[in-house]
Amino acid sequence: MDQVANLKEPSAYRWLSTMPAFLILVLVVLLDTSNAIQGQLLLLGERTWEGYYQLRLDPVAPACDPSQDIEVALQRTLQKQEANAGDEMDLFAMEPIAPEVLRESLIASQKECRFRVDRYHEILERKTSSVAMYIAVEQWVADLGEFRMRASGIMLAVLLLICGGTALFRKHHISLRPALTVLDFRVSALVQMAAFGILFYSMASFKGVALSAGVNVVPEQLALLWIWIIGFGSAIAICLYQVIKVPADAERGGHIGNAILATPLYAIFTIISGSYFLFQGHASGIGIYINQMMELAPLMLNVALYVLIGMLLKRTDMAQKVFDVFRPFNLRPEMLAVVAVAVSAIPTAYTGGSGIFVIAVGSLVYMEVRRAGARRQLALAATAMSGSLGVVLRPCLLVVIVAALNNEVTTDQLFSWGVKVFLLTTALFAFYAFISSKKVSTSGDETLSTRNHGTKVLPQFLQALKPLIPYVMLIAGTLFIYALVLAAYLDEFSAPTILPVLLIVILAYERFANQQVRQQSSTPDVEEKPSLFATLQSSTSEATVHIGALLMLMGTTMTIGGVVERAELMAHLPVEFSSVWMAMLMLVAILVVIGMIMDPYGAVLLVSVTIAGIAYKAGIDPIHFWMVTLVAFELGYLSPPVALNHLLTRQVVGEEEIRLAKLETIGDNFWYRNEKILLPLVTMATALIIVAFGPLLWAEM
Repeated sequence: MDQVANLKEPSAYRWLSTMPAFLILVLVVLLDTSNAIQGQLLLLGERTWEGYYQLRLDPVAPACDPSQDIEVALQRTLQKQEANAGDEMDLFAMEPIAPEVLRESLIASQKECRFRVDRYHEILERKTSSVAMYIAVEQWVADLGEFRMRASGIMLAVLLLICGGTALFRKHHISLRPALTVLDFRVSALVQMAAFGILFYSMASFKGVALSAGVNVVPEQLALLWIWIIGFGSAIAICLYQVIKVPADAERGGHIGNAILATPLYAIFTIISGSYFLFQGHASGIGIYINQMMELAPLMLNVALYVLIGMLLKRTDMAQKVFDVFRPFNLRPEMLAVVAVAVSAIPTAYTGGSGIFVIAVGSLVYMEVRRAGARRQLALAATAMSGSLGVVLRPCLLVVIVAALNNEVTTDQLFSWGVKVFLLTTALFAFYAFISSKKVSTSGDETLSTRNHGTKVLPQFLQALKPLIPYVMLIAGTLFIYALVLAAYLDEFSAPTILPVLLIVILAYERFANQQVRQQSSTPDVEEKPSLFATLQSSTSEATVHIGALLMLMGTTMTIGGVVERAELMAHLPVEFSSVWMAMLMLVAILVVIGMIMDPYGAVLLVSVTIAGIAYKAGIDPIHFWMVTLVAFELGYLSPPVALNHLLTRQVVGEEEIRLAKLETIGDNFWYRNEKILLPLVTMATALIIVAFGPLLWAEM
């Protein structure tokens, strides 16, 4: 859903659909930040009041008596010792302790008791009202962190249902083609209604099984099940309404094959997995696997935050200003396409996944490559690949999930090799882009710019760098404040909570600068930027539907993984291989297929529990295997029939550009007619072959 469409919706409706999601995301940021805040509060408390770690605990009065009479206690102990003397024939009776030893022991115990009592009274005296108030604040912050761990599953479920329902209502779920006709909309709504019916029935069955099993179901788990049941039931009602109420601008007629292609992928995956579990007599199966998603709730909430980060980034001028830096060089279209793909890798790593970046900045990448004179097919290829190279770079969330699920690898190891893979894929993309270059006439196309080879490059380049200086200062200043105040540094663990704040700071600066320029300008042609509040509203509104689409797809692909696991399909794979080469060949084929039909996060979960162990037993190094996996997944996301990155590219570029790209290549050979698909495929396939088999060849040599 583009921003223009969002602005056409009534303001009250936008806030009704986005405010709950916005509040949940803000709460997640605050709760995640609470851990850093508590750590700093503990350090500050220790610096201010020595021994604060003892003050923050409620002191317990010692049970001993510091003023007891030693001689009386000694006599009492001796009498007890005589009374407990055993029979002479008892070989295991304790030897009596000499009175002198007992007296020394009692004196030592009395000293220890006095020390404990004195410390107890000292703590009471030092625990003034100001200290007590500080402790209350610090422990309240600590409770927030504990609440984050306990409530993550519920927050994720509520967020998924709110965002998924919004995407359903706005008809924004991911499908192979957009719905255009009346038949498309009705078939899509019917299939989705059937999918939600399966989810509703499965969750209700799961609740019945859980309550009748005799196991004590914790309140949080029971509340989670009720949230699912109510949410899926409400979605059935929305789908029923959409079956009856078709958009007024829908074309008449339609074809059943196209209507199925226009059905969201999550609904198709749900019906496939749900049908399997129902035929197996395991109605609660699909509900069980969706609930497994809650075990990774903190990571899944980070996915939602990264989507919001992408939408905030989309509304800044940073990406445009970065591209402006390269404009003075008048780069060839192929060269600018390579630069765009390479530069995009960095924000891709910080937005958590290739699809999120394509949604956020894909339209800008497309227009900039086109402005340099690139044919539409090349620009579409560059846009689809713009989010593919950064998934192996720090601090990409996908790599963090791999390391979290697999003790054999660490994020440092994977990111270290990820840099090498990034350089390889960039070089390959450049190679194939240049050998397939084609001179295109730019006449009559307003989006293309003519070249001015006589212009001095350096002055223009330096001039283009100046607008980036404030951004560098803002980024450095914000990160410095985080490091100074919270001892929090930007890495793969803190990025989801720091980046939203950083981008809001940048958006606030841009609005302030825009206002200053408008006041100083003598002409009224400087466009006024929307207010920060309106920008946050539109960003959240757009993020809501994308979060719903991605999380629903992730959840249902996990159920597909459940089918693979329960059907023991991986058990049919060979346990032993004749060589590590045969093992790698088979694993590469399987991983690409998984990447073609599943989202990255669900695919990582499936591979971790099914295929990774096979690779390790075959003698493949864990780091090598996971780098192959990441590259294979990216190849899968660029490969039909699903080709998720191409679907998202179509979404952000628009159907008209896709149509013109086809018309532009009429009469050309097969490569140029399908360059948007073939160029990314050839690049990633070559990279996969080198990453998979290159280390094996090197080891043998």
